[in-house]
Amino acid sequence: MRLAKSKAYASAQRAHPGHIIIAADTSVVDGNNILGKPANMAEAVTMLKQLRGHTHQVYTGIALLRVRDGYLLTDMCITDVPMRAYSDTEINEYVMTGDPLDKAGAYAIQHSRFQPVEYLRGCYASVMGLPMCHIVRTLRRMDVIPAADVPGNCQTTLRYHCPVSRLILRSEQVSQGEG
Repeated sequence: MRLAKSKAYASAQRAHPGHIIIAADTSVVDGNNILGKPANMAEAVTMLKQLRGHTHQVYTGIALLRVRDGYLLTDMCITDVPMRAYSDTEINEYVMTGDPLDKAGAYAIQHSRFQPVEYLRGCYASVMGLPMCHIVRTLRRMDVIPAADVPGNCQTTLRYHCPVSRLILRSEQVSQGEG
């Protein structure tokens, strides 16, 4: 959440007063360990071996900042992510693509060849780094209603039937504003 807020405030310096800035930051959490982006290929291999075959959580914090008055709202999406029992060979082949080096936890759920996740019952978009229903929910608290069908478009684009989007959009769980 802290990094999402920092990103929003940093962007505000270059934004128009009529803009609303949307910022996010994602962390992979395995037990008591926060897995950021791996520093190198060896660390990526270690992270992927650590995550293999069990469930971890992905936390995506979002911050929406209304530039004209500095009003800030935050929200958090937490998704359980069960990883499949991929092989060492699969790990090595994936790491050699370079893709894991700029990903929290050293993986991308959407990678077409590696496909590290066994199944998912939560917010796919959050694991990618931008939970769209949480953003819509927070925008509504700012009295901004998107003209597009954001949940429908998200599911169509990701080719994923989201089992939690309706629940998220019915909920009002958003941190109170600052500013």
